[in-house]
Amino acid sequence: MFTGIVQGTGKVLKIVEKTTISTFTIQLPDTEKLQIGASVSINGVCLTVVSVNGDIVVFDVITETLERTNLGDLAEGELVNIERSLRYGDEVGGHLLSGHIFGTGIVQERLDSGEDVVFKILAPPNVVKYLSEKGYIAIDGISLTLGLIDSGVFNLHIIPETMRITTLDSRQVGDVVNIEIDNNTQVIVDTVERILSKRD
Repeated sequence: MFTGIVQGTGKVLKIVEKTTISTFTIQLPDTEKLQIGASVSINGVCLTVVSVNGDIVVFDVITETLERTNLGDLAEGELVNIERSLRYGDEVGGHLLSGHIFGTGIVQERLDSGEDVVFKILAPPNVVKYLSEKGYIAIDGISLTLGLIDSGVFNLHIIPETMRITTLDSRQVGDVVNIEIDNNTQVIVDTVERILSKRD
């Protein structure tokens, strides 16, 4: 589990494409007590550590994950958001996340006005019904609050600290972002739909 409070960014050092997987070598900001088999959120995607050498960590990524997330668009030298998995007793500063991406969105507009940055993101059809103003959403592993929602496009208001510590500062129009919806919202919406469908 994760909280959506990104701990920093990591640099993609190497990507090796194999037959059914790709191996990503990433320099992490913190590898203290990180062990093989541990889970790490990379741009919101839960990946398993297969090798640790100092601050250099290797992950195997299957083809389906590459196709369903923006990890497949990454190139060597790019930065990614990093969060180590939640441990019992840790503060939950954002909201609970699984690291399972529900879909990808597209940045439609970026508005830089003073210290506030507003992103307008087009959600995929399967995500739209789970969006509610002031609700939670995770974008590239970052726990954020939804702003105005209109025709499948939602607003995100980003504070300077979030821009500084994550990859959002580099996001531009046309970029693809990973989306994980709030699990509680998903359960409620799906349950209501199931109950209503039985009444038909």
